[in-house]
Amino acid sequence: MTGLPFALAPRMTALGGSEIRERMKRLGERDLIHLGGGLPDPILFPTGRFAEAAATILADPAQARIALSYAPSEGHGPLRAWIAARLTARGAPCRAANILVTTGSQQGLDLVAKLVLSAGDTVMLELPSFIGALRAFDVQQVRYAGIPEGYRLPDPAPRLAYAGPDFRNPTGTCLSLAGRDHLLDLADAGAMPVLEDGCYEDLRYEGTPLPSLLALDIRRQGGIERSRVIHAGTFSKLLAPALRVGWIAAAEPVIARLTLLKQAADLASGTLDQMIALALAQDLDTLTEPLRAAYRDRRDAMLAALAEHMPEGVTWSRPEGGLYVWLTFPETIDGGTFAGRALAEQGVATISGGAFYPIEAQRNTLRLSFSLASIEDAHEGIRRLGRLAHEMMG
Repeated sequence: MTGLPFALAPRMTALGGSEIRERMKRLGERDLIHLGGGLPDPILFPTGRFAEAAATILADPAQARIALSYAPSEGHGPLRAWIAARLTARGAPCRAANILVTTGSQQGLDLVAKLVLSAGDTVMLELPSFIGALRAFDVQQVRYAGIPEGYRLPDPAPRLAYAGPDFRNPTGTCLSLAGRDHLLDLADAGAMPVLEDGCYEDLRYEGTPLPSLLALDIRRQGGIERSRVIHAGTFSKLLAPALRVGWIAAAEPVIARLTLLKQAADLASGTLDQMIALALAQDLDTLTEPLRAAYRDRRDAMLAALAEHMPEGVTWSRPEGGLYVWLTFPETIDGGTFAGRALAEQGVATISGGAFYPIEAQRNTLRLSFSLASIEDAHEGIRRLGRLAHEMMG
């Protein structure tokens, strides 16, 4: 189950050469259907609320002086308190001292990797996994192992476990309650920290929310100060990615060490961004309901189109939230070849599933995202992909 990473080379599978570039030029942006990258849709950003919040902050001389100065390295105090209160309400009791504000959740992943990992260490993770996390781990020159179904830990013993339990990138699937307990059992057995990537947990469209790994482990251990879980969150998927405001929640000694690493990286995250995030967070659930409704409709359109147009033998995930659908073809179909032909011949951008595996790649897979696709584009894009799938399988 172990193996070296693909050095530091880009993980995104190349989709072709000069022929595809020429095809892209001929297609033009309006003809290309984006079902690949999982970017939040700018049309859904609450731009008016951003403008109001910034204007209010900067119109008040006292607030403006704070907003335009350095924040503490740990983050803007009122925002840390808000995050702690939200986590506490969700079953993970903690205080502001347990929160470090980061420049997006990606910085959180990077800081944890730097804190925990050394060259040759093993990271135990879900297969497939988020490319951004793999990049953060790759820099530390680690090995990888999949999370075992049983209780025998990989050899050599992992130094860190990583999981995205809710609507994870790239599959859109959730870790079951039993799966969460199993992962925490493994962490206890191996005395290893668990890095929980919670960036999609608020993008639920149906079903019943499950407790986070942090909440479950706090119950097990009797408090956050004994918990092995390091929880990463972000406002990027709910408000706007350019805000670059994320956070880490963990035991105070972990936060203290991560704060030193953050000081070395960028000293502090932008104060104005943090204050705007806090202003919008006061009404976060109501503010983001239109976003969840839009993504829910786009997901439904994509799933309906898959059922209509994909040939027998192709299967896909049916996510209850998040931004992704994961396709699995028969083993005779290479996802990289399919993605290249989809772009060059059908004008549909997708991502080969093999790019998300650090080891044991299943290359008959494809990641789709419905975040940037209108209902019409979702249906038309899947219709074109279904046509190509019929051709390649037939």
